[in-house]
Amino acid sequence: MAKSAKTAVETQPPLEEGAGHRNKRMRLRVAWMYFVEEMTQNDIAQHLGIGRVTVVRLLSDLRERNEIKFRIDSGVPECIALERGLEKVFGLDEAIVVPLSGAQADAAIPIAAATGQHVSALLRPGMRIGVGWGRTLHESLRFITGAPVAGIGVISLLGGMTKVRRFNPSEFAWRFSNLFQAECYLMTAPAVVDSPRTRQTLIDRCGLGDVFEQAKSLDAVLLSVGDVTADGTAYRYRVVSEELRERVVKKGAVGDMLFNYFDKDGQLIDDPIQGCVMSVPLATLKAVPVRIVASGGKHKVQALFGALHLFSPTTLITDEHTGSALLKLAARAQ
Repeated sequence: MAKSAKTAVETQPPLEEGAGHRNKRMRLRVAWMYFVEEMTQNDIAQHLGIGRVTVVRLLSDLRERNEIKFRIDSGVPECIALERGLEKVFGLDEAIVVPLSGAQADAAIPIAAATGQHVSALLRPGMRIGVGWGRTLHESLRFITGAPVAGIGVISLLGGMTKVRRFNPSEFAWRFSNLFQAECYLMTAPAVVDSPRTRQTLIDRCGLGDVFEQAKSLDAVLLSVGDVTADGTAYRYRVVSEELRERVVKKGAVGDMLFNYFDKDGQLIDDPIQGCVMSVPLATLKAVPVRIVASGGKHKVQALFGALHLFSPTTLITDEHTGSALLKLAARAQ
């Protein structure tokens, strides 16, 4: 586990009965020695009379239990240059670019960490924030500093509550709101319905109109971008069908935002699904003052490029390899 420029160790009440060396008190003693006193793992093992393997396990437990948080105050020069380039080329108010070990590495967790930190600093009393869904946003929950914030309202922007799944849109909104003890408005409907008529009926007669009205007065919106590969979150967890995925790909779709499918130029494709998605319209969300998009990874470059043109976010959170690829695509498109 790499050491950061600044590390805060969260102290908790000691002792978990019968847990031996791997109880909470021992974990936090190891954390203090390693991150604050900067002792080596071997020195810690010798000082506490335990094996080095136990020290490694305790440090791993700290991360898994979210008992230690990392904050790096100084930026990586290469990432800072990419941030300025992305802001200029795509008209962003702010780009946040995180380092990544390689182009093939999983970008979701580093981007999620930056997203959690950014959102934690963003929220203010009385704020209304709309949230999307996806693996990156789901993973960001463990990096958010949760604390009650007066008058916060969280609005789920997409349906999808018919089955319990790990990355269910409603589940993310609910957990996000719980971190701040906020009011949460859920869209209690499937993500995709059978016709535009059904969609409108649900809005008009089944209590969903309030969610759509709430979305018209949002202060901020937090979204991710979906890709259309078979391994994408929406298809791996069967939120929508493989048949739909194959159909929209044939029509030129490279990605989606809240199941609004678009091509590489950021134009919505011509497909019946566009009138059957139980989501707040992107046109409504584009009027929100703060529009955050958090997404990355080599499989999402085309999708993110299209999304930047479609949605015009004010803030982009991505990884360094995706950021570089986006700038190259923009240069070729000129």
